[in-house]
Amino acid sequence: MLGLPLGGFLGYFVSGHIAAWYGWRMAFYIACLPGLLLAVLARRLFDAPRGAAESSPLAGRPHQGSPYWSVLKIPTIRWIIITGALFNFNMYAVQTFLPAYLSRYHSLDLKQANTLAAITFSAVGIPGLLLGGWAADRIAAVRSSGRLLLSSASLLLAAAFIYLALNLSQGQLILFGALMGTGCLLCFLYYSCVYATIQDIVPPSLRGTAMALYFFAMYLLGGSFGPVLTGKLSDYFARLAMAEAGASSLNEHFRALGLHRAMYVIPMCTVLLAAVLLASARTVSRDMGELQLWMSSPDRPPLPVQLREPELP
Repeated sequence: MLGLPLGGFLGYFVSGHIAAWYGWRMAFYIACLPGLLLAVLARRLFDAPRGAAESSPLAGRPHQGSPYWSVLKIPTIRWIIITGALFNFNMYAVQTFLPAYLSRYHSLDLKQANTLAAITFSAVGIPGLLLGGWAADRIAAVRSSGRLLLSSASLLLAAAFIYLALNLSQGQLILFGALMGTGCLLCFLYYSCVYATIQDIVPPSLRGTAMALYFFAMYLLGGSFGPVLTGKLSDYFARLAMAEAGASSLNEHFRALGLHRAMYVIPMCTVLLAAVLLASARTVSRDMGELQLWMSSPDRPPLPVQLREPELP
């Protein structure tokens, strides 16, 4: 997952400079090149055998019934799917509007806004993921629900830091970078905690289906609507600020105020996300135990000795 913050950092930093030199359209053309290269390299990947990482020899056997229902009937997965939508709502809203926010509200130029966004949103993800993985493994060794509890606590703290960052007055860039960067760092713990938990509660033969359902909610419901709804809120608050000032035209000052108010939806959604993760922590221990029991038990128990057919001589 380190590819996520590394790619995000390069995307912000490189595209900001390219857009400043050659226009914003050129940044999209340049962004196509890594995708084409990865498409070629992806052909060299191989699929590992199902259950190869499990200690039970029965772990990789197929699961009976509908794969989608078999995944969705796991209570913790249902909670986690909701968290995925909420989490990506936030992450894509921040990713989309942070450079614009820095430009409009804090008066940075295109390169400065993208550079600061690259650091406060993406670069901090590297220590966030590594710290999250280290902490998640240790707390999971002590408590089965530890990963989800850790993720819930980190996101609650992240909401506080992001709120404080948005509450700063214009021009306080160093303090904004420190607060927003800390908030985003804490958000990245979500990946280390939740992705590992999914593998602990879903049978190996259904993990691809589980991730498909999870990503469906994460990107279609969360990633798609995060920027759209935040943008609509920004437009609404900008027009409201214009009406409150008695002006007749929508200028950059009103757009800055509108985006500033709209960004508060991010810490609010983060608090809700922390609450849903806390709810998922209440069911995960039972679901982990049921998976271990299923993997260690055969589909059908052997017949009793007296009912077996006699062996032929």
